[in-house]
Amino acid sequence: MLYGIAAASAALLLTALLAALLRMPGLRAGIVDRRCRRPVPVLGGVAVVAVTCCVTWAGQWTGVAPLGEGVGRLLVAGGAVALLGLIADVWPLRPRVLITGTAVAAASVVPYDETGFLGGMLAVGWIAFSSLAFRGLDHADGLAGTVGVITAFGCGACAAAEVMDGLAVLLSVFAAALTGFLMHNWHPARVGLGACGSLFTGFLLSAGAVFTRAGYSLAPSAGVLFCLGAVGAADVVLVVFSRRVARRPLHRRGPDHLAHRLRRLGITPQGAVVLLGAAGFSAVLVGVLVHTGWTGTAGALWVGGGALLAVLVLLRVPVHTPRRDAPSQVTGSLRVRNG
Repeated sequence: MLYGIAAASAALLLTALLAALLRMPGLRAGIVDRRCRRPVPVLGGVAVVAVTCCVTWAGQWTGVAPLGEGVGRLLVAGGAVALLGLIADVWPLRPRVLITGTAVAAASVVPYDETGFLGGMLAVGWIAFSSLAFRGLDHADGLAGTVGVITAFGCGACAAAEVMDGLAVLLSVFAAALTGFLMHNWHPARVGLGACGSLFTGFLLSAGAVFTRAGYSLAPSAGVLFCLGAVGAADVVLVVFSRRVARRPLHRRGPDHLAHRLRRLGITPQGAVVLLGAAGFSAVLVGVLVHTGWTGTAGALWVGGGALLAVLVLLRVPVHTPRRDAPSQVTGSLRVRNG
């Protein structure tokens, strides 16, 4: 327990320090994301990944908190996904490259001897989906980090219930690293996660959840996994459906995510993150209770129904407004547009 407290404290402080140090290099190198017309450097994910890996491997190397073979392989695969995301932050990559790379990494860590072939393939799909869903949550200041911290604590509780000490330590260190990152990511954000940090977050959390549910029945496991990733899944469904209806390309960015629509309803940026964080906490709590047997699997159905209702309600919030042409003046044969 003393090592866990020390490791979490070190992860929080080191991530906060490293994220601050990486801000200026990110700005100078142009590795930024534009939010409300202001550039936000996205090297914060590098800080989260580096500190999580270093602190966790320190426990493994000293023998104080050994990870175990499966968890060590999970961390290596997560690092590979983070590297792929860092490349995407620097040079644009096609979505299918990110999907394929994440799926290959997921296929290398799924415990097929416990899940079976069919369950393993479904787990690979869920890990890839969740990783990309967390990348989508990085559309608002503080959102991906807040949901990530809540989910990490939930997955860590599930791991502790299964006496997976190595996985529980990894998730607690990761939650602390994300908390340190949030010191710089709360609105207005000074640094962002980027594809590096968001893909790593989604991969680590979803794969960790799969580890805790390995060996359980497929249907209850699907319910628990959905509860642990409900906010990200709802965001993906909302965006995909709205873009299909509007006949917009799925890969083109737009202000049609969860937080964007809440902002259209008059909620402040901080309020939108708090509201979505509360929704994520409720869903994760249900997932933990279902996993530990404190409540039946019907709780997952309530979470699914609530997520579906939220998607249907937010779909009615207009986000794709038609562009207005500025008034013009015509002088002779020359047409001048104002604005």
